[in-house]
Amino acid sequence: VQLQASGGGLVQAGGSLRLSCAASGLTFSRYHMGWIRQAPGKGREFVAAINWSSGSTDYADSVKGRFTISRENTKNTVYLQMNSLKPEDTAVYYCAADRSYGLQPGNYDYWGQGTLVTVSS
Repeated sequence: VQLQASGGGLVQAGGSLRLSCAASGLTFSRYHMGWIRQAPGKGREFVAAINWSSGSTDYADSVKGRFTISRENTKNTVYLQMNSLKPEDTAVYYCAADRSYGLQPGNYDYWGQGTLVTVSS
């Protein structure tokens, strides 16, 4: 299983970024997908998840109303649209996959390599 995240970079506060994660080596349409982030010096934090079956989504309170997770099964890709970015959103963002749905980082069996998002004030 390979998960390749991309789209990170440096952005000013209030700006937007769109992260992508291309998956291979798994039946993507049957996996729940999530985004987890890790800020410098901190532990991993759940950001968003999308259920493969219902299409339902969940978000951390800190990103609700600003971030949107979506998936495109024909492209084996999950996205994270991030708007109104804040300096506290600065972190390495990881995409992750699992057959069971959960909102904890420890729930996920498969992880990508991460992409760095830096938000300047």
